[in-house]
Amino acid sequence: MSAPTHLLFESAGGYALFEAKLFEEIGMQTKQVQDSIEDLHKFGKMVQLKSFAAFKNAAHALENINDVTEGVVNEHLKNLLELNLGKASKKTPVVLGVSDRTLASAITADLGIKTDWSERSLELLRGIRLHAEKLLKDFQEGDLLKAQLGLGHSYSRAKLKFNVNRSDNMIICSIATLDQLDKDVNTFAMRVREWYGWHFPELVKIVPDNFQYARAVKFIGDKSLLKEASIPELADILEGDETRAKNVVDAARLSMGTDISPIDLLNISAFSDRVISLANYRKALTAYLTEKMNLVAPSLTALIGERIGARLISHAGSLTNLSKYPASTVQILGAEKALFRALKTKGNTPKYGLIFHSGFIGRAGNKYKGRISRFLANKCSIASRIDCFTDNPTPKFGEALRNQVEERLAFFESGVAPSKNADAMKKVMEDLENEEDEDVEMAQATASSVLVPVVVAEASTEKKKKRKSEAVDEDGEPVKKKSKKDKSVSVEEGGKKKEKKHKVGLACTIALPCS
Repeated sequence: MSAPTHLLFESAGGYALFEAKLFEEIGMQTKQVQDSIEDLHKFGKMVQLKSFAAFKNAAHALENINDVTEGVVNEHLKNLLELNLGKASKKTPVVLGVSDRTLASAITADLGIKTDWSERSLELLRGIRLHAEKLLKDFQEGDLLKAQLGLGHSYSRAKLKFNVNRSDNMIICSIATLDQLDKDVNTFAMRVREWYGWHFPELVKIVPDNFQYARAVKFIGDKSLLKEASIPELADILEGDETRAKNVVDAARLSMGTDISPIDLLNISAFSDRVISLANYRKALTAYLTEKMNLVAPSLTALIGERIGARLISHAGSLTNLSKYPASTVQILGAEKALFRALKTKGNTPKYGLIFHSGFIGRAGNKYKGRISRFLANKCSIASRIDCFTDNPTPKFGEALRNQVEERLAFFESGVAPSKNADAMKKVMEDLENEEDEDVEMAQATASSVLVPVVVAEASTEKKKKRKSEAVDEDGEPVKKKSKKDKSVSVEEGGKKKEKKHKVGLACTIALPCS
């Protein structure tokens, strides 16, 4: 690359274009040249400010810095370069030094200007950045630092707000909380069983469900106080099962458990309250996760369920990352340890990871589990890409993909050929287009039903006014109405007579025979 003739400096206040004058490329690494860059008096002879294009406001600065980070030539930067850098020639070559390689490539592609991002350009730009407030005459001391701080806050805030598809961060946090709640509720319920089991050990066999057991412990308390009158309330706790409620009362009479003190019973009751509250919160969190998954990734949810879909998104880091994974990665996502162990020991690699919990793999035969997991991973990859990159996510694609997996399971058992993916997607697209057409027709019908009476009313009033105005001649005298028997009226317009034939209720003209 040739030496840079100009330098582009992107600051928080605007774009600055410098002209490179003196720079020794051979002795660039020597201590003397490095010291000269740090000395403003000596560095001022190396570069000279040619033009400075300030940003209009904070929003304009944020727009430009986003374009710089993405390697896009903003219109503001484009105008600056076109205005100050003429066309290069053999006598006057133009080479622009840019700090970012991606931006340099974009400038070359869009404007045809040669760019340089080598070490010599970076050294000169380092000196410009070091003495920016002195070289840029419009800035006072400390102004550039304030602009950098404000733009940094705006840029970070915009990056945090930008989330390609929506609130997948909430899904990641909720599924992690839900998994932790499952462990905690099971651990605490086991502790309640052990603690209360010393007093009423027979209750464990009669009420196996953890949530019902905790509620029953809270309701029963001291087993000696349990009477026949408590059966209806106990049946409500056991989901209306009066037989089990009666069995609990009978077992309380003949229980072999030890007596319990009031203070112990109080602690057990308080702990049962915690278990019940955690179980209720778990139900609410499950409903919240279902709602979020149907909003963010409806196709993936319809295909594989909200719990497994949320775990896939959580393990990938985001819905965008999951959509970028190939199907082979989605298939073993969550089985990384087994994969690397198999690669190290040269054994068999795992066939599935998190998708193993899907019902499809459980329903497949042993010799078909690997094939159905590969097929399911393929459909999960398609569904995640549809959810991530479509403007209006819909569960219909996921339902179509789910039907394909069902057909593939049936193919393994009966040999019936499943439908092709292109046909299934085409059918869904046609259904969506039909729905859009129906919605448009309904909207037009609704609008016409509202607007037509008004138009008719206005038209009728205009006709009445017109009839009244036509019923007066030039002298202001009223004109007599002509009878219906008159078939023609002569009208004078510009000295010419025209005849208008009035229809007398005939549907068609009758041709008379010639004499």
